[in-house]
Amino acid sequence: WLEAFRSHPKIGEKKAEHQTSPEAQHWSEQEQSGTRGGAQETMRLLAELNDQYEAKFGYIFIICASGKSSDEMLARLRERLKNDPQKELPVAAREQALITQLRLRKLVAI
Repeated sequence: WLEAFRSHPKIGEKKAEHQTSPEAQHWSEQEQSGTRGGAQETMRLLAELNDQYEAKFGYIFIICASGKSSDEMLARLRERLKNDPQKELPVAAREQALITQLRLRKLVAI
């Protein structure tokens, strides 16, 4: 799971830690479209809490962002920061699985 997490940019950012395909970059931008137009304070908090999350858990905050607003993602990030590492990894893995399912559906539809 951790390797898969590294292929995603932080919520609100465009670049992932590892190089990804142009299709994956495009899908990520589409999925994170809820962060576009987010209030400046919300975006600042997302960046700040993303850093706290990564420091606490050792990997970036993973969420299936498709259809979620920046405020929704911020609320989920705040909630998940309360988790302990043993509880959070399966949550992040489920979110990664949702992202993978969504992208497989897009790939098959091409």
